[in-house]
Amino acid sequence: MQYQLIINDLHASVNGEEILTGVDLTIRSGEIHALMGPNGSGKSTLANILTGHPSYKVTSGTVTFDGQDLIELEADERAKLGLFLAVCRTMKLSIHRGKELLAFKITCRTHFCRHCFF
Repeated sequence: MQYQLIINDLHASVNGEEILTGVDLTIRSGEIHALMGPNGSGKSTLANILTGHPSYKVTSGTVTFDGQDLIELEADERAKLGLFLAVCRTMKLSIHRGKELLAFKITCRTHFCRHCFF
């Protein structure tokens, strides 16, 4: 199945300050894109807008995912479509030969859960 994310002339703000001004981007199934830029350029704001963080407001423009208006969907509805934010902060690997114990500690942070341990 072919999916497509289309962002047209997106303007967005947080705490009353406009961060994104006229973002255009199209991503099709199978494509890999990297968003790069200096601190404060809007990378995290774009991610939060796409995943539906309630503190971020779209002031104009459109975002569609597979033909659906993404801006109209709640965060949980976006997550069901596969659009969610999960950032792994640390990973610790410990091997204890005497006890043959392999322990993983992974701490992940998302806007839904501050600390998850697996």
